[in-house]
Amino acid sequence: MASALARGWGDPVLCTDAIPERAQALVAELGGEAVGSNAELARAADVVFLCHKPEQLDAVAAEIDDGEGEAIVSILGGVPLDALRSAYPGRRVVRLMPNVAVEVGRGVICMAAESDPPAGVLELLERVASVERVPERLMEVATAVMGVGPAYVSLFVEAQVDAAVRLGMPPELAARLATETAAGTAALLAARDHDTLGLRRTVTSPGGSTARGLAALERGGLRSAFQAAAEAVVHGGGR
Repeated sequence: MASALARGWGDPVLCTDAIPERAQALVAELGGEAVGSNAELARAADVVFLCHKPEQLDAVAAEIDDGEGEAIVSILGGVPLDALRSAYPGRRVVRLMPNVAVEVGRGVICMAAESDPPAGVLELLERVASVERVPERLMEVATAVMGVGPAYVSLFVEAQVDAAVRLGMPPELAARLATETAAGTAALLAARDHDTLGLRRTVTSPGGSTARGLAALERGGLRSAFQAAAEAVVHGGGR
């Protein structure tokens, strides 16, 4: 996710990584500098984005926290604001959940913070995503919608392609049709104020091909599958 954000911004980066070659590759792609330690990075930065593994929170904080200076912006999954404040006392902390579409400037970022983010941070995020302020108690639910969403949409497109191929369509053509249809539909829903029911009614004629296809999806348990998926994400396996 760190690389996706960096590629979306397209600016030179100041970064460090437990695998130095990975940081060096990102710098070779975007420009900037791969520094040798987290402490060195923190000394040079106005805002630090935490993109490491959640279980490394305290260890990384011990390297870079001197009790003052840069704001802390976290994309650590499942790490609440209380834990961030405990690791970085006295700092301004912001918790984010981005999705991978930030890489092409079309992402969604959910943000939990007790106050407005530091100067420039919101503008930076809005360059690559639609930013939504979300109560922290709903961050896991948000993850079940937008964090995992690109994988779900990819599976949906893949399933459409597979079905078309079984009916004789070349895979490359099926992939283009399904992908462009998904992208266009998302744009149309945004233009229509997210009116999913209205759009379905626009496309669906009584007894027509769309109606037959939708009925097959309902019989196949599409809605219950999405409910089970959401519960699996939020509750670690559902009920």
